[in-house]
Amino acid sequence: MADQRPTLVFDGECGICRTWVDYWQQLTGDRVVYRPYQEAAPDFPAIPVEDFKRAMQLIEPDGRAYAGAAANYRLFRYAPSRGFWWWLYENVPGFPPVTEAAYTFLSQRRGLLAFLTRLLWGKRLEPERYELVSWVFLRGLGLIYIAAFASLAVQVLGLVGSHGILPVSEYLAAAKSAHGAEAYWRLPTLFWFNSSDTALIVATWAGVGLGALLTFGLLVRPALIALYVLYLSCVYGGQIFFNFQWDMLLLESGFLAIFLTGGSTIVVWLYRLLLFRFVFLSGVVKYVSGDPTWHGITALDYHFWTQPLPSPLAWYAAHLPHWMLTAMTAGTLIVELFLAFLVFLPRRPRAVGAFIILAFQLGIVATGSYNFFNLLTMLICLFLFDDQALRHILPAKLAARIARIAPQPGRMATALAALLALIVVPVGVNLMWEPIVGSSLPFVSAVTETVSPFAIVNPYGVFAVMTTTRPAIAFEGSDDGKEWREYVLPYMPGPVTRPLSWNIPHQPRLDWQLWFAALEGLGRNLWIERLVEGLLEGRKPVLGLFAVNPFPDHPPKYARAALYDYHFSDPALRARTGQPWVRRLEGLYFPAVSLANFAHGPLKSAQPTPDVIPGPGEARP
Repeated sequence: MADQRPTLVFDGECGICRTWVDYWQQLTGDRVVYRPYQEAAPDFPAIPVEDFKRAMQLIEPDGRAYAGAAANYRLFRYAPSRGFWWWLYENVPGFPPVTEAAYTFLSQRRGLLAFLTRLLWGKRLEPERYELVSWVFLRGLGLIYIAAFASLAVQVLGLVGSHGILPVSEYLAAAKSAHGAEAYWRLPTLFWFNSSDTALIVATWAGVGLGALLTFGLLVRPALIALYVLYLSCVYGGQIFFNFQWDMLLLESGFLAIFLTGGSTIVVWLYRLLLFRFVFLSGVVKYVSGDPTWHGITALDYHFWTQPLPSPLAWYAAHLPHWMLTAMTAGTLIVELFLAFLVFLPRRPRAVGAFIILAFQLGIVATGSYNFFNLLTMLICLFLFDDQALRHILPAKLAARIARIAPQPGRMATALAALLALIVVPVGVNLMWEPIVGSSLPFVSAVTETVSPFAIVNPYGVFAVMTTTRPAIAFEGSDDGKEWREYVLPYMPGPVTRPLSWNIPHQPRLDWQLWFAALEGLGRNLWIERLVEGLLEGRKPVLGLFAVNPFPDHPPKYARAALYDYHFSDPALRARTGQPWVRRLEGLYFPAVSLANFAHGPLKSAQPTPDVIPGPGEARP
């Protein structure tokens, strides 16, 4: 054969065949010759014309011929990043007969094939490209990094600074004493080198600056590497205040983005797997937890007023009719357990899945404040679309410029993305397997444990158990032990008349951690002692975590923490008073203490007590 290229021979009189051939030709370029059998058959006398009519044929330069599904998958060896299909055909038992049967079925029903093509891919069939998607995603990721680091910058000293609640220097010293050199592996953070207040501030504002570089498309890959390392450092340095799933999601998304810059579509599929794992596991943990509110489809009867930071719309959502809340609860489980699988389907059903997840996340944003969590989830949904969808949104000149400067995946980028997939995919599958069957996959557990300190693949699952009450901690100070005044947090329920608000994308980490502390009790949150001590000493970084300091001129002589039970007010009370909350005093969470109690180190006997105490100048509802 003079032309040393393979030849694909097809039925030139079949409209849907030509549609798919045009698509394949866009994939392979000039690496393959495409010819209708009506004019090519005489050049291949060894193949009967009936064989050409029955199935397409791929003839290699050495004369070997492949028919039907085999021809299709063999063809993909000449399309960049699609050679794995031929590997599946050759190596996966059962794959060839199933795909050949499907090919035979559809080749005999070409009208059905045309209908399915339009249904699954749309009127125009073209190769999926992700230059625009990646460009938009990286800019959005830069903005989220800016928000995350800026949010931390204004509270880091109060949380883990030298005069904060849990100084990071003390934490790392204790870790080194307990674990020796292994502590460096267990806690991979730059703060091992310097954990001063200056280092904490520099790290957070450096993150803001690097996020700006990423947003403006400058030094993209170095910025992504530095952002990942800095945020990982902050997560470990932040201790209990960074023990949140959105921190893990940002680390995992940011790590994958380092490889996205190479242009390989493998990374796009890893983002889809990440989104699926996040959504699906959120449904799995609800089901396997055995929580009666999820099994009884009543979870949203409680969610809107028991969630950590309800939005102004949450009050109205909580007062929706019971049947509507039940339907929304069922819808949540359907989206998470079943519709999540749409992310693996072709273009059109995948886009439907994207819009459903986006609408679901928007509903959460409307009724609760979860910092950048939902924004990041919606940003990852971009990978359920391709450039064909974004061309209708972005200006034509900008789209053309992005396509012109986009990296073309070379062998090195593809190899690195494939190596990443060999780690991420099995570890991700293992993390989905564990909550379902209660044990790890033995051949993957070691890899999972090895990479876990770096948070590049993480377990997810939000609101596995729905809280049905809303306890809240109120810190109070007094000069005489009789009259108590309340420290008010920025966003947690405090005075019942304070209006609800949004704080997206900021995360008030003390507010959040106190929501968990109220549910768990003092025994699991002994860091509360350090917070109370900070109030008694009048430490500015600690006081800066509160919206209202009732002792602006001097610290109080005594401090304690009361425990309240909160509930949304009913419509009649709100119409009359305007207050969104009612609260009932439950007793003490932390007993009244003075600095003298801390004279010999941390308290050992501070335990919650059921004694009822007077509220800070506020009558019980």
